[in-house]
Amino acid sequence: MSLDPRVGFLREHPDGCSLAVRVQPGAKRTAITGIHGEGAEARLKIALQAPPIEGRANEALVAYISEIFSLARPAVVIAHGQTGRSKLVILKGVQATEALGRIQSRL
Repeated sequence: MSLDPRVGFLREHPDGCSLAVRVQPGAKRTAITGIHGEGAEARLKIALQAPPIEGRANEALVAYISEIFSLARPAVVIAHGQTGRSKLVILKGVQATEALGRIQSRL
């Protein structure tokens, strides 16, 4: 099954799938809060309780995503954007269609 091209934040990747995210550190609670942007520029918005200091927000993001997808933490890799709010996360061993279903159940 092919992934809908309108879902710009999620793409097939040789190791599984890639997820473009926009994080909001220092939030009241950790949760998926919606979609930021449209088309190829779309990002999945994730609010994180962790502050954006000393890599705590990145650690919280990896922990949260690994929980959503039932993955070991090493299977969730921040490929780009370690110091910014926009990040590209690789989910190893997860197909994009499966990932989309799990994300939609949390929106």
